[in-house]
Amino acid sequence: MVYIYTCKHTCTDISTVSAEFQRFEQPVKPDGSLSFLVVGDWGRKGSFNQTKVAHQMGRVAEELNIDFVVSTGDNFYNDGLASISDPAFEESFSDIYTAKSLEKQWYSVLGNHDYRGNVTAQLSQILQKKDNRWLCQRSFILSTEIADFFFVDTTPFVDKYFKKPSPHKYDWRGVLPRKQYLKGLLEDLELALGEPSTKWKIVVGHHTVRSIGYHGDTEELVKNLLPILQAHEVNMYLNGHDHCLQHIESTKSSLQFFTSGGGSKAWKGKSPYRTCEDNKFYYDGQGFMTLELTRAEAKIRFYDVSGQVLYNLDLSKNQYSAM
Repeated sequence: MVYIYTCKHTCTDISTVSAEFQRFEQPVKPDGSLSFLVVGDWGRKGSFNQTKVAHQMGRVAEELNIDFVVSTGDNFYNDGLASISDPAFEESFSDIYTAKSLEKQWYSVLGNHDYRGNVTAQLSQILQKKDNRWLCQRSFILSTEIADFFFVDTTPFVDKYFKKPSPHKYDWRGVLPRKQYLKGLLEDLELALGEPSTKWKIVVGHHTVRSIGYHGDTEELVKNLLPILQAHEVNMYLNGHDHCLQHIESTKSSLQFFTSGGGSKAWKGKSPYRTCEDNKFYYDGQGFMTLELTRAEAKIRFYDVSGQVLYNLDLSKNQYSAM
């Protein structure tokens, strides 16, 4: 797998308090297009149909000749990784996603369950040596010729993890003092999004901004992140956290919200708890998402655990049509 690493900002040790974004480069196909998978909330050592979803991911990835995989977080249940030698890394990742078509770079963010473990383990380059597909950072930028992806660390935004964490324990090394960390993260994100560009702008985070699922909207992100996404004409926000597949359309901009959190255990029958006239698609089972991008158009599909296409969306920067 090929990716070129550069560092736009001053790189800092992962244990220090910093929200500075590192930048990675991903080549496009010879025809200038990209194709990739999006999956979240998956790491359960193959249980809850994780292996079945992985099998279908491999089949579809081969059909699309994907360039990479995006993980929207909650990579290892229930409490992240204990250390860099935790066998859960192999049991939930390397030994599950074995298809040759999935031997591509995985770009991952942290979820709230990942913060319950040893966060520095998931961020460690030692894991990249164990399985060179693995790349996980708190926040970073992935640049291509036709799209820029902004991966955002959303867990530190959520108040309840700090105010009422019991019975869970969270690894906040590198995040405290929280106010300083979040301020720097938002400033760096806004600076990066503000760079002149005609590319697609796609933001990836673990937590929902908009959702009719079990967790619903994340109020802290609606308040602090959403205005930035709208102001800088972001095209898509990709997330997990709600264990479902979902598409919600923004009423105030061209921004589209996509949830892909069906990588293993789903909450079938538990949601939705609310209605939303802007909701275009909702499925409370297991599955994953695919995106095929050109400079002007995007094709989005949601697949279920058996590999059936549940939802098709053709999207441009100005308008879209759904089937």
